[in-house]
Amino acid sequence: MLCCLFIFFTAALWLQGAVTGTPNPEKAVLLLWWNVENLFDADNDPATEDDDFTPEGKLQWTEKRVMLKQMRIRHLLSAVAAHPDYRKYPDILGFAEVENRNIFEETLSGIQGAGYKTIYHESRDPRGIDIGLAYNPKTMHQTGSKAYSVPLEGKPTRKIIVAGFSAAKRPFHLILNHWPSRSFDSEWSEPKRIAAAKVARHILDSLLVGNPGADIIVMGDFNDEPSDRSLKQVLHSTFDAARARADGHGLLYNCWSDYEGIGSYFYNNHWQQIDQILLSPGMLNNRGLSSQQESFHCFSFFRLFDYSGKKPWATFEKRTYKGGYSDHLPLLLHVRIRD
Repeated sequence: MLCCLFIFFTAALWLQGAVTGTPNPEKAVLLLWWNVENLFDADNDPATEDDDFTPEGKLQWTEKRVMLKQMRIRHLLSAVAAHPDYRKYPDILGFAEVENRNIFEETLSGIQGAGYKTIYHESRDPRGIDIGLAYNPKTMHQTGSKAYSVPLEGKPTRKIIVAGFSAAKRPFHLILNHWPSRSFDSEWSEPKRIAAAKVARHILDSLLVGNPGADIIVMGDFNDEPSDRSLKQVLHSTFDAARARADGHGLLYNCWSDYEGIGSYFYNNHWQQIDQILLSPGMLNNRGLSSQQESFHCFSFFRLFDYSGKKPWATFEKRTYKGGYSDHLPLLLHVRIRD
């Protein structure tokens, strides 16, 4: 009954927004980042370690479970479009843990009226998971993209994606990340994330050298929190917006600054902020794309949480199928376009 009421409520809000609209709609870009937790198809890819994600595999990943996973993702995006603060689907979305372009495009094609186009770069990650990027061609103009590898000893990791766009003729760039996990031991794996941070910083510096005021948004699942070395010392992020604006070396402002809500990931009975959105100084100067402190939101509603109401309703928990949305909550950034 509650589920039916929620669907009715979100649909009603969406229809209300579609019918009433606004007399002078604000020029803005809505971006979403989400680690969707293992968006796999049910086919066995011999080139990757995806045997568990097949009907015969240990996780019994059937077509029915794939379809439910896709429905969960579409429902989340519909909830964003129904929310009174947004009233539209994200103009740009980035997903972590996507197996391939086909499952990514198939998932998004089921969202009626969204019309997303995709940017997809395959990585050499052993599990076969990548970052999927999509945008609305009616509101965004894509100007190019490139994938950067992270040099690691042993197993490779996900590539870092940089993509250029313009909105209302205002250019900006995205840098998308999914850094190596904290598996086994966070200190042992930290050098891998520091290596990824150095690549992301190199990309950032190459964009800023030609235009120190460039609008750049860095998003991702960093598997480190804002206070960790990879973010604070290597990527050069800060919670101090005034310091970021005044800095002449591309200090990044971390949108978790003074955020009063919960984190995006729950581990050991503690909310973590491992998914992050960071902004270049150009994003803070009230010209071109401009973001305010209240523009950032870790998005959630009751259906995204498990029966306890205390943590995200994951698809799997300790390799046991739970049938939920994801073990991460999504992040939203609402960016105004200044003339």
